[in-house]
Amino acid sequence: MACTCEVIGLACVVALILSISKKAPYQMRMFIVLFGAGVFVTVCIPFMILRPRDYRNGLVPSWCFVQLCKLMGISMEVRGVENVKRNHGSVVLMNHQSALDLCVLAHLWPVIGKSTVVAKKEILYIPFFGLGAWLWGTLYINRSRKSDSINSLQKEAVAIKEQNCKILVFPEGTRNSKDTLLPFKKGSFHIALQSKCTIQPVVISKYPFFDEAKNGFRPGHAVINILPEISTEGYEKEDMDKLIEHCRSTMQQEYIRLTKETQALAAKKQS
Repeated sequence: MACTCEVIGLACVVALILSISKKAPYQMRMFIVLFGAGVFVTVCIPFMILRPRDYRNGLVPSWCFVQLCKLMGISMEVRGVENVKRNHGSVVLMNHQSALDLCVLAHLWPVIGKSTVVAKKEILYIPFFGLGAWLWGTLYINRSRKSDSINSLQKEAVAIKEQNCKILVFPEGTRNSKDTLLPFKKGSFHIALQSKCTIQPVVISKYPFFDEAKNGFRPGHAVINILPEISTEGYEKEDMDKLIEHCRSTMQQEYIRLTKETQALAAKKQS
């Protein structure tokens, strides 16, 4: 335990040093983000085992990760909390940009309520983090085997309906930091229509302080906006494309608006 505390302390000190210097190397800052996430999860695993597959296992690691991000100068504002309805399940759609989306999930976890995340199976094999994520309920799917993915998603549809669970999904299916959202995959919409639940769009502004292509990573601010739920009532399987386009266009408009806002704020701070 003493050794673990020393590791956490060292990580926080390094993060503080990096947050002071805007010229800190991209690789080092990313290492701190990923290493910190791994450390927080590792420390909590012995307690998570006491209640496996429980979303509450993610609350403490999430809080710790948010504090680490703040030390590094990364702030995220969560808006639209009043749109979260905890008395029923839903499919939560989020745009996917980079590994920094871990910080987004950390901010959302205590707000969304009883929930789980859909992730590619490869994450399960990340030492400690993969196990910790499984313990707080992450659903791993094998993208190369469509039948396995469908079976897993069908189970989540039942959980949404019977346990009022919220399932967090990145409908683009891969990272995308461009100005336009990628076409949405149909898996999450199959879940929504099968369980007859609502869809909750969550839009994250582009990270003006982060540029993976140019190895740019400095302190900065982003906005997470939880939009009002979209009802699936009246939609059938044959109407799925129409539902997908409605959700995507709603999120695209908000993505453009939020990105302009955060970019303007970043430019104002630099001037």
